[in-house]
Amino acid sequence: MPKLVHVVGAGLAGLAAAVQLQRRGAQVVLHEAAPQAGGRCRSYYDARLGTTIDSGNHVVLSGNTATLNYLRAIGAADELVGPSQAEFPFMDLATRARWTVRLSPGHVPWWIFDPNARVPNTGPGDYLSLVPLLFAKPGRNLAQTMRCNGPLWDRLLRPLFHAMLNLEPRDASAELTGAMVRETVLAGGLACRPLIARNGLGSAFVDPALRLLQHGGATIKLGSRLTDIVLSANGARVQALNFADESVALEANHAVILALPPEVAPGVVPGLRAPTRFAAAVNVHFAIEPPFGLPPITTLLNATAAWLFAFDGRLSVTLNEAERLLDMPHEALASTVWADVARAVDLPATPLPAWQVVMEKRATFAALPDQETLRPGTRTRWNNLTLAGDWTATGLPATIEGAIRSGQKAADTLLNEPMERR
Repeated sequence: MPKLVHVVGAGLAGLAAAVQLQRRGAQVVLHEAAPQAGGRCRSYYDARLGTTIDSGNHVVLSGNTATLNYLRAIGAADELVGPSQAEFPFMDLATRARWTVRLSPGHVPWWIFDPNARVPNTGPGDYLSLVPLLFAKPGRNLAQTMRCNGPLWDRLLRPLFHAMLNLEPRDASAELTGAMVRETVLAGGLACRPLIARNGLGSAFVDPALRLLQHGGATIKLGSRLTDIVLSANGARVQALNFADESVALEANHAVILALPPEVAPGVVPGLRAPTRFAAAVNVHFAIEPPFGLPPITTLLNATAAWLFAFDGRLSVTLNEAERLLDMPHEALASTVWADVARAVDLPATPLPAWQVVMEKRATFAALPDQETLRPGTRTRWNNLTLAGDWTATGLPATIEGAIRSGQKAADTLLNEPMERR
């Protein structure tokens, strides 16, 4: 078991790895190239809006056990809030129709037999279209696996999968989608309550972890960019880490967890394969108080935006698979999105509230069948090096749950086996 582990990358995967290592008695040195931790899940003050916003809007489900365990470990379990039951409000802007899908709490899906709980214009038999996902074969997409049309698809499955995969669902990996459905929808309503960070991602996932690590004696180095790794003469282990401003020699009982983005890691690790295609996401924030009674999350159909979030003093939307919008002028995009939001919440279309557009060109790896084959495992051929990140082979799409699982697994893999036996 290594006594000291260098965790390179302080996104959620790296933070989860560092917390797990420290809880199990290892000394931790956490390196991050950026001037702040959190990676793609962080909060920052936006002067234009006069408030703190997140780098992206994220939803956690109550069945994401690794995520909830991580929050409990860092003392932030109360930072996630949501409805007491699994409720998902929808609005179709084309027809002005509204409905709420309410999943029953147990494993038996009684809700599909209740016209007031299931999707309008569907019957219980329509939900059998999910069954092929349980037997999805590697290398196949959803269009090759299940029925991708009809009211259930249009009014529930496509918008749900689109939001979770950040990709046109018909093209997405059926294997990954099936795993996601198995852990949430098919696990019953108790596993499907939507939860959001009430005070932002930083307050929930990042700041408490950094405080815990610091109090436990971890060394945290921000602005510490890894340039390359040095291998031992026999090629069995990593013997040094070269950063932009220092070189760190690794002793026999030292190890490394690389939690770098997929576009960076292959340039550091010889021969490493990683996903090569990515999907963009755009978030637009409006400084306006949400109308009283507006649900925290609403799924929008036939709108520019996919999900509408209601925060204190702010309305925010997420646009998935947003490559087509990256070159659109920000003010034009904000105006277009606000027109949809105003209709959805019955607010005046003019004047346009103060707004901010946040674009992430590589928000997630593209959850396509061919990209799934490029995701590396946790282990490497070097006995003191493991990998972490939502783009590694977690069995899930690029999600918070996948990132945290990967970090915890990378830590446990190092700690559970003597390095000389690996």
